[in-house]
Amino acid sequence: MKGRIFVVVVLVAAAAFAGRWVNRAVGGNANGARREETRQTFKLEAGARVEVGFINGSVEVKTADTDTAEVHIVRTGSSAEDLEYRRVTVAASPASLVVHGERNGVPGLWHRIWNGGGEVRQEVTLVLPRRVELAAEHVNGSVNVGDIDGMVEVSHVNGRVEVAGAAGRAQVSHVNGGVKLGVTRLGEEGMEVEHVNGNVEIRFTQLVNADVESEHQNGGFSLNVPNVTMQERMNRSYTRARLGSGGSPVRVDHVNGNVRFESDAGPATAAATTASTSDDESDEADELPPPPPAPPAPPAPPAPPVR
Repeated sequence: MKGRIFVVVVLVAAAAFAGRWVNRAVGGNANGARREETRQTFKLEAGARVEVGFINGSVEVKTADTDTAEVHIVRTGSSAEDLEYRRVTVAASPASLVVHGERNGVPGLWHRIWNGGGEVRQEVTLVLPRRVELAAEHVNGSVNVGDIDGMVEVSHVNGRVEVAGAAGRAQVSHVNGGVKLGVTRLGEEGMEVEHVNGNVEIRFTQLVNADVESEHQNGGFSLNVPNVTMQERMNRSYTRARLGSGGSPVRVDHVNGNVRFESDAGPATAAATTASTSDDESDEADELPPPPPAPPAPPAPPAPPVR
């Protein structure tokens, strides 16, 4: 008995030292449906890469000022036998975190015929440090992401995609649903949104210098930002524009829906920019030579003769 207690204590201490805790619970209801819930925590260093994919359900990524990653997985099925399939594996190190659903873990035909059900839903919630890189792919459900200070890649999603704020390179592609992408900082590499079956909204939190190109688009296009210096719609499906002095590429391609750009840099910021430009123009005007004198007035016509 003492030996068993000693082993448990050693395992708990080793888990604490590695920065990993696992908590697993299984339950069900009167109809036989089963639910499995797993919670794990890991330590991640700044700049770590996080991957989540092949999930048959929604994915939510929250961020915080922390160095600890929390992984919360909920799997539900019609029976305990169903939960033997579509497991979700988690692999972690200080430099990476990978959360993947089993790609070959689907119940066979006879299992579905004799036992019914066979469908296992997976819901994944992550709480991550902000200073990481994130890649989410092959998700059969919605994807919601908080503020990320690193690169963000989201692809092959059957559901709506929302990213609160991306401060590194952002790439969203192959989405069957709407896309709402917040950009807190636009780097030199820019961003891409392509192959989307739904409306797209891109929101900048500050004024940016970018070259915008939208092609193969079926829907409306609007630029509700204060520093548009050029906009040209070449044809019904191709538009290009320049924000500020241009620079970072912003590419939107193959969107079956409306594309809208918004900015949190409101009228006050835009007015300040306009005012500074006006002051510069007035300074230049003060340095110009004075205007030439006005020409003399023509002489008055002679008075008519007195009769």
